[in-house]
Amino acid sequence: MRTNTSPQSDLPDAAACPLGERSPRLFNLLNLARQNLFRSADAVFTSELGFSGTQVVALFALKGEEGCQLKDLGRALQLKNSAVTGLVARMEENGLIVRGQSALDARAGTLHMSAKGGEVLAHALPLLDSLNEQLKAGFSEEDLAIVARFLLHASRLRFAQDQATPQTKAGVIP
Repeated sequence: MRTNTSPQSDLPDAAACPLGERSPRLFNLLNLARQNLFRSADAVFTSELGFSGTQVVALFALKGEEGCQLKDLGRALQLKNSAVTGLVARMEENGLIVRGQSALDARAGTLHMSAKGGEVLAHALPLLDSLNEQLKAGFSEEDLAIVARFLLHASRLRFAQDQATPQTKAGVIP
């Protein structure tokens, strides 16, 4: 497996904004990190397994929701219906999942992991462990606990709209 830990010149250095003169721009840093991690992980999964990171993540979600409907998978992956429909079609075409029919509602289809999907998932687990180890490298357990607490906080946060927006301060009513 390929490991790429060389810094990229176009990304900000972590030491460049150490909460001193100015707080780091968290939205920007989270966006940069998300894009880089997903792109890099997708390249690893595609190279090593022959399937996209999105399909592999869907297999992980399906493992916990075996027999779920399309809408349930979409909710778990936070994807819109049209994106889930396309994803499921590609996964079915690749032999990773099979569709079934709900025993409770004849109109509803269910999704099940195929034997091939199970094999891909089994091969994905050590890759994911390796990615997590690379991600944690250089951080203490205390550092990682803070990062995890922050990310959980961010994943649950729903911003409240500030009562005094720049428009209302300027006398503009939206």
